[in-house]
Amino acid sequence: MIDPANNPRSFLEHLFSTAVAVADPMLVVPPHLPKRPKGRLLVIGAGKASARMAEAVEAYYGPCEGLVITRYGFARPCNGIEIVEAAHPVPDAAGEAATIRMLEMVQDTTSEDTVIALISGGGSALLCAAAAGVTLADKIALNQALLASGAPIGDMNIVRKHLSRVKGGQLAAACAPAQMLSLLISDVPGDDPALIASGPTVGEKSSAKDAIDILKHYGITVSEAMLSNSSVIPPDDPIFLRAETRVIAAPVQSLEAAAAEAEAQGCKVHLLGDALEGEARVLAAHQAAEALLLQSTIKRPTLLLSGGECTVTRRGNGIGGPNAEFTLAAALALNGAAGIHILACDTDGVDGAAEVAGAYAGPDTLAQASGKGVSAREVLDRNDAHSFFGAIGGQIVPGPTLTNVNDFRAILILPK
Repeated sequence: MIDPANNPRSFLEHLFSTAVAVADPMLVVPPHLPKRPKGRLLVIGAGKASARMAEAVEAYYGPCEGLVITRYGFARPCNGIEIVEAAHPVPDAAGEAATIRMLEMVQDTTSEDTVIALISGGGSALLCAAAAGVTLADKIALNQALLASGAPIGDMNIVRKHLSRVKGGQLAAACAPAQMLSLLISDVPGDDPALIASGPTVGEKSSAKDAIDILKHYGITVSEAMLSNSSVIPPDDPIFLRAETRVIAAPVQSLEAAAAEAEAQGCKVHLLGDALEGEARVLAAHQAAEALLLQSTIKRPTLLLSGGECTVTRRGNGIGGPNAEFTLAAALALNGAAGIHILACDTDGVDGAAEVAGAYAGPDTLAQASGKGVSAREVLDRNDAHSFFGAIGGQIVPGPTLTNVNDFRAILILPK
């Protein structure tokens, strides 16, 4: 037991670890695996959790044939399935080459074969074979522009699908006529399979025009010819008659596990939702105001829990991520209020492009920074939250967690 009043940071870190542990692929994959098929079994996949998912498959079946693509540093030992590491959040040549090899691997499947697809967040960048007329350089430039724009993940993934020959159901089409089982770990608000890793094994309703409209909305200019060769597969295509999709882990399960743990240690929990989106600093200001309002009425430690995926519109050239930016903005909004502590982390262990999950802030955070000559407001203005928390020891660095169920935000409020 960790007393939230006496050790608030350790308490919040424990809740984060609880949320991550519930989504461990070694726990969530095996219950969904069928009896090993008699025909050929191929295991493919992509995402930050995919290597751990492959490890879980082989722990269940023994060595398997296949290929999965994961982020650099997220590989796991497998005896038969090949693990390839590639770049995230911006794709690279390693991911492109591995995706092309995956497409070649499945091209000769028959109706007697079974393909298990292991898909998790991060797969959009890792599973990257460009559509005709689009180069890897085009995709990299567009990904960078989208990441800087503040666009929500759903909009980003619509654009990515129409520039790809593997997303938007096209991987399922490549595997036909084999029987396909897709196991998904969700990192998107609402857990829509079509949005997880840009839906490589599920049908797509959007059009290339939708992608063009999204780019125009965010002021990103591309040649419309880049989107003229879209070949996403509509949901009613017959290929999906032999394709089953299951979401096997989702943000709400992790938040509920953390809530149960907090309640067991005497906290009252307000679960604000598992699908919150929007600008990180705006959401932080709203939740900080709610925390201050609650503090005037509570009689015991109270926790605000939320998940989803915040975004950051790039204003400066600092090293930041949505969770660190949320924490810094909340600390500024609270302005040293006694008894309120914040932790925000990405459950995959990577916030933005930094090898840091997120950050912790308490009542003395701003004073600590000021003592080191660091202005929290100036840091926020240049999107440099990771540097801020690195300077004062506020970073949360668990390393690769090998899963990915989106962001975890917790505000602990102690009675006055």
